[in-house]
Amino acid sequence: MPDDPHWPRASAWLGGAHAADAACRLAVLGAPLHLGSITPGRADLAPAAIRSILQRFSTYDLECQRDLRRIAANDRGDLSLAESTPSDALGPLAAAVRGACAEAEAVVLLGGDNSITRPGCHGICAELPRAGLLTLDAHLDLRDLGTGLTNGNPVRALLADGLPGTQIVQIGIQPFANSREYFEVAREAGIKVVSIAEMRAMGIETTISEALDRLDQQEVEAIYVDLDLDVLDRAFAPATPGSRPGGLTPAEMRSAARLCGAHAKVRVLDLVEIGPTKDIADTTVFAAGLALLSFASRLLGRFGG
Repeated sequence: MPDDPHWPRASAWLGGAHAADAACRLAVLGAPLHLGSITPGRADLAPAAIRSILQRFSTYDLECQRDLRRIAANDRGDLSLAESTPSDALGPLAAAVRGACAEAEAVVLLGGDNSITRPGCHGICAELPRAGLLTLDAHLDLRDLGTGLTNGNPVRALLADGLPGTQIVQIGIQPFANSREYFEVAREAGIKVVSIAEMRAMGIETTISEALDRLDQQEVEAIYVDLDLDVLDRAFAPATPGSRPGGLTPAEMRSAARLCGAHAKVRVLDLVEIGPTKDIADTTVFAAGLALLSFASRLLGRFGG
């Protein structure tokens, strides 16, 4: 497809083509961690795949009438984590997120599997107990820590690190994708769990708004949003090993990403659990790209863009 000067690409925007009078800054950082995956895959290839799919998107959000070129995007590249364990990645990834947050109003982390959520959350506040965590996920991610850190236990690890359960909200949890024992862990810790059925009954906008309000009322300093693409219906996320029938639609995920982008305390959004080699027609990667751009559009709205 030949380049059209009147159809600016989101890939060029991420590469630095932004307006001189940018209203805010967004950092994008690749975290290709994958050795902790319970189901082996190539989530380490996802950051490159998401960046590539942005060639298929423009910078203009017609619904909000915003052009993302008013955001100074800074693609900070990928950290060298493809051969790291989740334990080894804690320090480098937390430090990288901390540095990115210091130079931008918000950060998008391109995973990698869900084990990036623990170090990412450590990076948003000087003290972990001052953080809030919102997950959109089919799973609780509360598996036992006895066998080591995996993509199945980042929330359990954060509880062990000192993040209060009352400062965690989990949305989109699927039936037959979690055990009763781990649900009891969530309940005893004070985690707010919203099943996919409860979300549908309330609507995605009400669900996300109430979750963000709940975390805000805890007086957290910053909120970390973990968007596991397996929260989507499997028809829309064939590249995520944990997706199930009955999950979110891409339109619902877009609404969720927008609401998170609009909230003043949301500093980091991660996009995780995509194995591009298993994708079909780039369906899952397209959804991830849409989430990134939707988050950015409402981030721009925070600053009058």
